[in-house]
Amino acid sequence: MTKRAFLFGYGRHGRAIAEGLKLEEFQIVILESEDTNLKAAQDDGYLDTMLVDVTKDSQLEALSIEDDDKVICVMDDEHLNVFLTLSLRSLYEHSFLLSISDSIHTTQKLKKAGANRVISLYEVSANRIHNILKRPTATQLLDGFVTNHSDISFKEMTIPTGSMLDGQMADDINFGEYRVLLVGMIDEELSHGFLFITAGVEHKIDAGDTIVCIGDDEDLEEFEKSVVNKPKLEESI
Repeated sequence: MTKRAFLFGYGRHGRAIAEGLKLEEFQIVILESEDTNLKAAQDDGYLDTMLVDVTKDSQLEALSIEDDDKVICVMDDEHLNVFLTLSLRSLYEHSFLLSISDSIHTTQKLKKAGANRVISLYEVSANRIHNILKRPTATQLLDGFVTNHSDISFKEMTIPTGSMLDGQMADDINFGEYRVLLVGMIDEELSHGFLFITAGVEHKIDAGDTIVCIGDDEDLEEFEKSVVNKPKLEESI
């Protein structure tokens, strides 16, 4: 079955997200309100592109987005992104709608506008967003944990030198004890790309690696402070 994603915006963040979606074999429809951004998408080889006025419901409705489609709002103008999210939710009640935010204030607006998921760019890099849509493992993992919790977030944490996690195997750490869930990591020894923990590879965490967890905002902050940044016992004595 073909997976289809409607990507609104090919500016600061849209290009990286489109590349990720392409790797996951999504059929990508790129929609832009700026001629220059649309041309950039076409120059990058995307054939299904369209110039739209996102302030006009008639043009959005003409897209005929289906319930199984993924809709991603990454317009450069945050006010326009909020407006677009609100419009799309009213037109496509059952579609999965994901938006990005670069501030707590905007995140609150997007949630009220009806986004199923808001990715805070101050917590997770834009080029990780496509991983949320990956099937089947990642989405199944997230469905039961994120959907009904508005205060659940992603957080990237770089392991500092001397951390109590440095040198440990990921499977040996009871993340549930700290009420967070490890999604994946960037293992500097193996790859500079994102690796899902569920991929079946044993991961050793080293200083310089980046782990990505989801959980309650307060639990993530406490985990980073009390575990990630805590020095090894022998170094604290």
